[in-house]
Amino acid sequence: MKNTHTLLAASLAAAGLLAACGGSDAPAETPATATPQAVEIAFATVAGSTPVDCSTNLSALGTTGAAGGLLDMRFYVSNVKLVKADGSEVPLTLGANDDWNATAGSDSVTLIDLEDKTGTCANGTTATNRSIKGTVPAGNYVGMKMELGVPLALNHTNQGADVAVTPAAINNAVHPGMAWSWAGGRKFTKIELTNSTWTAPAFFVHLGSTGCTGTDPSNGLVTSCSRPNRVGLSFASFNPATQQVGVDVAALVAGNDVTVNGGGPGGCMSGATDPECPAVFTSLGLDVVSGVAGTTAQTVFKAVAK
Repeated sequence: MKNTHTLLAASLAAAGLLAACGGSDAPAETPATATPQAVEIAFATVAGSTPVDCSTNLSALGTTGAAGGLLDMRFYVSNVKLVKADGSEVPLTLGANDDWNATAGSDSVTLIDLEDKTGTCANGTTATNRSIKGTVPAGNYVGMKMELGVPLALNHTNQGADVAVTPAAINNAVHPGMAWSWAGGRKFTKIELTNSTWTAPAFFVHLGSTGCTGTDPSNGLVTSCSRPNRVGLSFASFNPATQQVGVDVAALVAGNDVTVNGGGPGGCMSGATDPECPAVFTSLGLDVVSGVAGTTAQTVFKAVAK
């Protein structure tokens, strides 16, 4: 009888172990000891389904079907999360802070730079960064979420040359042109199109927070912005091994005549009353008055094949 009890206990213990591991075919490693899974999310500029760069002669831009080219193509992406089949979200952990990536507390941000200052990209820089690299716990991921913009806690920090205070990725001395103002923080996008024959030779899309308040907004002490203008990006199905994020510049300006300036700054610089901004904001899925998600889905960022 003693031997029978011993065998029964051993059998039950073995069955419990298999159940906990998901069966005999389950991985031997547990989430606590599993090797982190490397992830690289690539980005590319497209016009519709066509890849484009600083040497591409773009056509069919905006409401008049204008021809043009890229002038600049930079933007910030923050707080990337991979999504499992059950809907749970896992933050992507970036590597050490460098010229392109910064992590502070629970926030992370990467500057994507898809131009190299050749061809028509006269407003850009020679350096480029075409992907986000990081790690997640080993697992099966089916989708991805991220935000276009700089998180509030990082957006209004010191923009000066002291990288000991300001991470290089959001430091204007390292990345000229991405700072906006103390109150507004950084330009979330510096996407620009050009043609010297246009009445207004450049169409700028500079997205950033406005209506910012705090104890001293003029010196960067901001606690909130009435129009945050950050864009939530969600990809229900995304495989980083075979897909990349395409940024469709034709879709971005589809509702605008890019050849003229209807009023205010050239193109759209996030002003709620700027005549070029309603169509740009609609393409980004934003309400131009409130600066938060609108009633239509964004059409600019999409999963495309590598």
